[in-house]
Amino acid sequence: MSRKSYFQIPENSPAPLRLTVERKVRFEEVDPMNIVWHGRYPGYFEDGRVALGDKYGIGYMDLYKYKIAAPIKKMQVDYIKPLHFGEVFTIETRLHWTEAARMNYEFIIRNAEGEKSTTGCTVQLFIKDNELMMYQPDLFSELCTKWAKGLL
Repeated sequence: MSRKSYFQIPENSPAPLRLTVERKVRFEEVDPMNIVWHGRYPGYFEDGRVALGDKYGIGYMDLYKYKIAAPIKKMQVDYIKPLHFGEVFTIETRLHWTEAARMNYEFIIRNAEGEKSTTGCTVQLFIKDNELMMYQPDLFSELCTKWAKGLL
């Protein structure tokens, strides 16, 4: 199953920032049919977002330091093939370029054989002092400047 990106990517924009993490399905994550319960996949997306954010200095604690929150505005999950108890899998996280005050994440979860299990996306906005930010916060803007110059 092939799919175009969840996001419209502007021409001449830099390639997405990517990071892949590995996990193993835990017993508490499966249902009586021994497959991962569908409600667990957003948590897997979170694992990918946290790892990528920490790598690039835009993690939750980095935002917290500047009193910025980044709530999820949109989430989409597309289930392709189930994961099972004990199975090792990977979460590839891609942060797509945008000049807007938001973070566009795409996720590809693959099973131990490298087959796509689940794909999805999230859009996170920036909030400061309980107000929606209409511009990128400095730490994200600085990351985007380095990203655009190919320094990441």
